[in-house]
Formats: sequence, C-alpha cells, structure tokens
Amino acid sequence: MKLQCDVEVVSRMLPTYGMKNRGKGSRAVLSIGRHTEKTTHCNTIYLMICTAKDRAGSKYKLKENIETFFTRFVEEGKATVRLKEPAVDISLSKADAISLKNFLSAARLAHRGNDTENFPLSTLTPVRARDVEKPKKKLTIVSKKDYPLTSNFPYSLEQLQVSYCKLSRVDMRMLSLKALRRLDLSNNHIKTLPSTIGDLGCLAELILHNNHLETFSDALCLSSLQRTLQHLDLSQNRLQALPPQFCQLRELINLKLDDNKLAWLPFHIGRLSKLRFLSAAHNQLAILPGDFRKLTLENLDLFGNPFAHPNPLDHTIQLTFPLTLQEMASRAVVNLRIPYGPHLIPAHLCHDLHASKTCDCGRTCVSFYIKTAVSMNLHLVSQTVVLVDDMGGTDAPVQCHFCSLSCYAEFLDQCLQRGLR
Repeated sequence: MKLQCDVEVVSRMLPTYGMKNRGKGSRAVLSIGRHTEKTTHCNTIYLMICTAKDRAGSKYKLKENIETFFTRFVEEGKATVRLKEPAVDISLSKADAISLKNFLSAARLAHRGNDTENFPLSTLTPVRARDVEKPKKKLTIVSKKDYPLTSNFPYSLEQLQVSYCKLSRVDMRMLSLKALRRLDLSNNHIKTLPSTIGDLGCLAELILHNNHLETFSDALCLSSLQRTLQHLDLSQNRLQALPPQFCQLRELINLKLDDNKLAWLPFHIGRLSKLRFLSAAHNQLAILPGDFRKLTLENLDLFGNPFAHPNPLDHTIQLTFPLTLQEMASRAVVNLRIPYGPHLIPAHLCHDLHASKTCDCGRTCVSFYIKTAVSMNLHLVSQTVVLVDDMGGTDAPVQCHFCSLSCYAEFLDQCLQRGLR
C-alpha cells in the first residue's frame, strides 16, 4: 500500500521548547509494509515515509500506536495521523482523495492488528528520486507511442495536451484530474463527450479542435463549466447545432466554431456577455439570431457562410387570435422570470421555453410570432470584423421576431422611415 502526497511530520513537543513547525510539507511516498526486527525477529507493520532528502525513509510503528485520525478535509486530499510514540502528527496534503481514503483504512486496520495477513502491503525499500520529485503541472503527449496505457496521469496536472493519438473517446483517467485547468484533446477521433467532463471544477480551457464531434450535450452546459470555462475550441468537427442551454456557459471569453456544419447559432447567444472573440467561419449559417445584436466583441469572423440577402417585407406569420393559453402562460413564465424545470413541467415545454424569442419591444414570444430578417453591419457588435464574403462586405442578416401584429407594423414604419426596402 503506497500513497504519494505532501507530508509534514510535526513533533507535538515543539511548543514545550518554545519552537514552531515550519508549516510546509515535502513531497513524499508513504508505504505500509512489514519489517522484521533484528533483535526479536518479529514481523511488525510500519508506516514508512520517504522524501527527496531522506529516500531511505523513516519508519513508524502502527499497531496500537495511532492516537487518532483527523479526516475532516479528506475529500480535499488532506488528513492528519496522530501517533502515540513518537509524539508526532503526520499531516498529509495534495493527495488523491480516493487513494487517501484507502490508505487511511489500511492504517486503521494495521493499528487494530485486524486481518493483517490479507493486507496489500508494500516492500519497505528506498524510493526512486522521480517518485518524490515535485508534482508535475504540465504534460504534453503528441504521439500514440507516448500515451500511458498502464500508468495514471499525474494527479497534480493543471495542463494536459493529448493530440495525434487517434483517441476515439475521452480517457476516464483524465476526468479524475481535479486540478486540471487546460485540457487539449485536439487532432483526435473523438465522437462524443462524457458529461463527467463537467465535474472538472477548475477547467477554464477546453480544446477539441479537429475531432469527429457531432453534438455538444445539454449536461455539459448545465455543469460546473458554467462557472469556469473561458476558452472553448470546437472548430473542425461535425456539429450541426448547439443546444439552447449552450448560452449558460456565461464565463466564455473565446469561442471557436469554425469548419463545422452549423445551420444556426443559439437563440440566446447574447447572454454570453463576457464573450470577446467569436469565430464561426465556414459553416452553413444563413442568418444570425436576433440576440446576436447584444454581443460586445473584440474580434468576429463569420467568413464563408451562405448568408441570405434579407428583405424586412418578407415575413413568416405564425400567430393565432387569440393566443393559446399555453402560449400566454409560457410568455408569462419567461417575462416574469418564474423558475421552471423538468421536475415542475414536461420536458418538451422546458425545451420550448429555452428556445423562446425576444420581440423588439422587449417582451417574449415562444411558439407564436411573426418572423423576418434585416441586414446588420457587424461592426455594431465587434471592434474588428473579418470580411463576410469575397466582396468585402461586413453586413449579415439578423433574425427578428415580433410578439404581435402591432409590433411588426411599428417595425415596418421604422424601416420605411429609414429608406429600407
């Protein structure tokens, strides 16, 4: 039984001599194993701690020698073992939480002397220098032959790149790297993303360039990525649409969607208020959602999309008079910001509410509206704009929805006054 973590051994006698501990742990390998006493020839179970300065290790007897365990922060990879003799506290930190729990369970059994014959005990031998070196923060793998098949990824990784390894799925071992801030899986063959990526509570950058992705799941949009994800690269995949919940990723600053098959962007993309860099070149976008006008970008690239030439007089009317009770209720839920979810109303109604549109008057329409499009200069939403087409244009069509005939009539009056045809 072995455990890699930071260790600090603190003598409880220090205050007696007016001294303080230094308060800093060292990288160490802890082992629980048997050692034969030279004098008594008895096999005794010891805890051995090996560090870079003491690779031979210091041994501490475990049987009936543990005063108590402090495990309040074990889920964070922290714990303390208090020994009776010598009077020391062994403070453990920066450990994998699951490995730490297993190690502490083995230490408890060794202390009680229960069923020690069945222990997964280690050999108490000096460790290698690489086993006690500082935790690795960054790892780059760009060849399949370098990909670890039998060993785990270093638990302390903050940046991991695995490219050109022909991965068809995300390795579940990566999803236990709780300190991971940047995950680059570009240039592989990944088709789907597990929802457990959302459990990486520190992930700020997710790079999935040049894979085979066809969907981006609702679950990821509703995970902890809402609070952490700032950079997302989904370029050169096979995406045809993004879910309405995508706009819950409100910390996004940089979003790359180039070279997919996207026919439209999410209705509420304007909710990405922190978004500054957006590229969706070479997709199948014919029109932009009305919410696009709310964005405040620094750089925008929509080159190579088959944008239509809008005419505000061309419209689609999808209204009933009077409105259905369901439509009126749906509009009220959104306008009044009444909480809803699949635990309260049917899932298909939740989907309709997620995809609700905003009229020019500011009110909401859900399933009944009038729809048209107008041309917008993209410089209104971005400081720098990559030309939309080879003709040097920077205009693109934006969808408009109207909740009533009166709102649409008022819009047409404004268009006529501006000379739009």
